[in-house]
Amino acid sequence: MKRLLSLVAVFLIQFLTAQEQQFELSGTVTDENNQPFPGVSIIIKGTKQGTTTDFEGNYALTLVKGNYVLQFNYLAPEPYEKEVYVSKNTVLNVQLGNREFALDEVLVSATRVTSKTPIAFTNISKEQLQSINLGQDLPIIIDQLPSVVTTSDAGTGIGYTGIRVRGTDATRVNVTINGIPYNDAESQGTFWVNMPDFVSSVDDIQLQRGVGTSTNGAAAFGATLNLKTNKPSSESYATIINSFGSFGTNRHNVQIGTGLKNGLYAEARLSKIQSDGYIDRATSDLKSFYVEGGYLNERTAIKAIVFGGQERTYQSWFGTPESRVNGSAADIQAYIDRNFLSDEEAENLLNSGRTYNFYTYENQVDNYNQDHYQLHATHQFNSKLSGNLSLNYTNGRGFFEQFREDDDLGDYFPDSTNPDESGDVVRRRWLDNDFYALVYSLNYNTEGLTANFGGSFTRYDGDHFGEVISDTFPSPLPTGSQYYFSNGDKRDINIYAKAEYNINDALLAFGDLQYRTVNYETFGTSSDLLPIAVDQNFGFFNPKMGLSYAFDKSQTVYGSFSVGNREPNRDDLINNPNAKREQLFDWEFGYRLQKSKIAFNANFYFMDYKDQLVLTGAIDDTGGPIRQNVDRSYRAGIELQATYKASEKWTFSANTTLSQNKIKEFDYLIFDTQFDPATFDTVSFLPVTTNLEDTDIAFSPNIIAGSVISYQPIEQVKLSVLSKYVGDQFLDNTSSESKKIDSYFVNNFNASWTLKPGWVKELRFDLLVNNFLNELYESNGYTFSYFFRPEGSNDPAITENFLYPQAGTNFLVGMTLKF
Repeated sequence: MKRLLSLVAVFLIQFLTAQEQQFELSGTVTDENNQPFPGVSIIIKGTKQGTTTDFEGNYALTLVKGNYVLQFNYLAPEPYEKEVYVSKNTVLNVQLGNREFALDEVLVSATRVTSKTPIAFTNISKEQLQSINLGQDLPIIIDQLPSVVTTSDAGTGIGYTGIRVRGTDATRVNVTINGIPYNDAESQGTFWVNMPDFVSSVDDIQLQRGVGTSTNGAAAFGATLNLKTNKPSSESYATIINSFGSFGTNRHNVQIGTGLKNGLYAEARLSKIQSDGYIDRATSDLKSFYVEGGYLNERTAIKAIVFGGQERTYQSWFGTPESRVNGSAADIQAYIDRNFLSDEEAENLLNSGRTYNFYTYENQVDNYNQDHYQLHATHQFNSKLSGNLSLNYTNGRGFFEQFREDDDLGDYFPDSTNPDESGDVVRRRWLDNDFYALVYSLNYNTEGLTANFGGSFTRYDGDHFGEVISDTFPSPLPTGSQYYFSNGDKRDINIYAKAEYNINDALLAFGDLQYRTVNYETFGTSSDLLPIAVDQNFGFFNPKMGLSYAFDKSQTVYGSFSVGNREPNRDDLINNPNAKREQLFDWEFGYRLQKSKIAFNANFYFMDYKDQLVLTGAIDDTGGPIRQNVDRSYRAGIELQATYKASEKWTFSANTTLSQNKIKEFDYLIFDTQFDPATFDTVSFLPVTTNLEDTDIAFSPNIIAGSVISYQPIEQVKLSVLSKYVGDQFLDNTSSESKKIDSYFVNNFNASWTLKPGWVKELRFDLLVNNFLNELYESNGYTFSYFFRPEGSNDPAITENFLYPQAGTNFLVGMTLKF
């Protein structure tokens, strides 16, 4: 807390000592039909200072007294220039005559919100992502957003990474790319490792917190992450990016574009990222590509996009025993004894330290390819009406390979002649799937009314199967023997209508109605050779409504009520055929202030759940979280955001989330195994249930805070300190102090130096020093408890905690050449 207070103190000092008087230059950019013109780039001629119009066409710049020439450009061959003299707060409205390229915004406008919408959100521009995009996955890059907590299995932000928003896990975060659902249809999770370096092809991101507005794909129960890929460049270009850093990390990126010629354009990117990882053997070898081509004219835009990724990561799903992270030699030995580790396993644990990895087999890898094909057609029918139709096909295929010691043949083929034979096994567990999507929207926009009608149809068809590729059974199996198979088929139909209506100049009403149907069928056998037979149908009605009131152009208050419903995922239904659907009632109330030098947002939320599927704290054998329904639970908190531009050189921003996340009542289940002390044979194996009330929801810290302090001594150089504080997190839902991730406070340093030497358009150097105070911390974990005691004894339960340590001080440095 002292560290947090010190950041606040620095902020206040700069606030009080800012000397140079500054003024706000603001206004609205409209098109030839006097409609808001979003995405227009506004640059002060002769400098790098500028901004971009938001979805309402608004912009604001902070300037000192003087004459300026503003350049307004949205991919047109030549920018529109306007001269202005600033000696006080000034309003400059501009009307541009060509909206040809604004059609790019229609792709995402139906599923995004604006500053007038009564929903909590944050926008991130390409410029904000640029200097910190040195090869880490998207969750790590956006770690500074409000209510966000991220983690990395390998400890470096490369490979398998995860994100939680308001304490909800990644399966509750709806992700779309150009309006196309990205979440895996069965698990509902998002695997960023399958699309490495994708941020290099992203133009902007919007994170909506809570239920958010209606979108496509799985319902949002914590947040919606809406990504829009790059808009076409007006000029031809080539970019080469190379970065290097700790743990053998290197990233190589090549991008080219033709520029817009007679309405046609094409762009492409190739990327390769490698890292040894902080955790032992947690290597990553990642490749990706992005290709886009299209045609644009005044009313129509057609673009085809193909992108994909290939990942090969060494598995680090097991985590590190808490005794190895925080315990003594005696604690480690006790863990070895009670888990009956072999000599080889014990030696690995004893000689590893915080970077312990349970897996030692040389090919214990995850190997997966995923390719996406998108086709988007957008048309402006008239000044008020536009529409979009998008098609998508995604193909994913791959496996993870495992070494198993002393498995029984019956674990794979129970009907074999000698099921009790034992041997070492190398197996591969495969996933081969196809995902189809059709997404559409109609958008109506006048001065007093914005309305959207849209929806989607998606289908997922996925095969799960396992193969034994080698073994040491007395009677060896044929290579590639398939020992289980299942198929999943999921169909999702979604339709919505939403509108924002200006009741008067100050008051806006928002309404959003969505109906979604889901059919999920799966059959066959699981990886544990258990029969699977699921055939479920769900129908969800998700209404949303709210009001916002603008006191003036700079101040708004708002409130909204939203209903969300969602289905259990594949694992929920397989583990428990009686798993229930979830329902969420989300109340949001907030205040926004936007002025030339300061922006502030306070948002209160109360998320009331029925039958929420909460993480139990345990995981399956592939690192996937195990969940259970709880009858009543809630998440309540306040999110505070502030940005202050103290001068042309100093900018401060901070966000804090204070919350309570509670389960009102649930049954905690563990198993009691009693054995015969003489033979160690199991005598009884019984469930033990304890009723608990008013407990904290797992992985839901009560405090999340972040801050960025930026200093720009000269126009070409920018220096920033990025800080993140995450409070204590419980590993399960018992609120037990013995099952907890300790709070942590991490500080990163970012520097960017941009040159224009003449022989290239731009030469930029970027430096990112992560965790420069060398905080030893863990960002994720899991736990399980059990009784294992001699018959008739009252020995206490045994608890095993596993943590995911993150790297200490490490760095990434990059160089970008733009031609």
